[in-house]
Amino acid sequence: MKKVIKRTALIVIFVAAAIILFNSLYTVKYNNYALVKRFGKVTRIDDNPGLHIKTPFIENVQLVYSGTRVYDIPTSDVITKDKKSMIADDYVLWKVTDPVKYYKTLGAVDARAEERIDAAVYNATKNTISSMTQDEVIAARGAQLTDTITNEANSDIADYGIVILTAEIKALDLPDDNKNAVYERMISERQNIAASYTAKGESEAQMIKNETNKEVTITIANAEKDAERIIAEGEAEYMRILSEAYNDPAKAEFYNYLRGLDALKASLKSTGNVLMLDKDSELVKILYGTDEVLSVQNQDQLDEEKTTQAPTTESTTEATTESTTETGDSSLSH
Repeated sequence: MKKVIKRTALIVIFVAAAIILFNSLYTVKYNNYALVKRFGKVTRIDDNPGLHIKTPFIENVQLVYSGTRVYDIPTSDVITKDKKSMIADDYVLWKVTDPVKYYKTLGAVDARAEERIDAAVYNATKNTISSMTQDEVIAARGAQLTDTITNEANSDIADYGIVILTAEIKALDLPDDNKNAVYERMISERQNIAASYTAKGESEAQMIKNETNKEVTITIANAEKDAERIIAEGEAEYMRILSEAYNDPAKAEFYNYLRGLDALKASLKSTGNVLMLDKDSELVKILYGTDEVLSVQNQDQLDEEKTTQAPTTESTTEATTESTTETGDSSLSH
């Protein structure tokens, strides 16, 4: 009997010790606050991960997540400054920064915190968009709207021990009855801008074309002027050289000789031609030499003198002249 009582007492003591030990230890996880409360009042906060000790049955522990959370806010209708309706769809990144305030004001209940965040972000979004026209809202989408809404919402929840890291508008749409009108207006504005750029480009192109035509005209005029000047200078030089050539007997004779060669060269380009040449021609001198031509000329002079002195012998002189002419023509044919 005593053994049974003793065994039972040991078991009771062991169980009681286990219960006391179990209630004396608690674990703090990573990204968590441990609120140690005594009779409902927070006595201390542990945020170091690991095993910790508390007073059993007197103190209890409530864990609060300290990491970043995502809350998707329901869509809401907002009115712009120019009385246009828009649909805003926000999401929020938030976290607990003061676990004591969070516990005292919201009981450390996440659903209550999200209700406060929902109201604060909706009011901030409504106030921000209502101070802007629809065009300004569309143009300011992004960091500008996000910063404004985030700052205003944080000022409303500053007493709850939480903070909004960012309140982002993930979608800002128009009601169906306003979409077509807005799209048409945007298309019209873009077309006007495009037409303005096109007109400006055409104007600049015409200016460039006119300037180019002007430069081309000036260049051509200068070139023609220079060409006329060069031609005039060439003609003047030609006349000077020609004048010098004719003023100098030796040069004049050489010049006539060259001209004769050029004429002969041009005449002999084609075969089968018969040349009718005067006895005083430079070509005759080139072909037969100056001495032979002079002998022919002297013979002609003698014949003329005989004709003058003896008119009665006209028939004989004519026969002699015809014989001499035939001889000259025969020589030229060769």
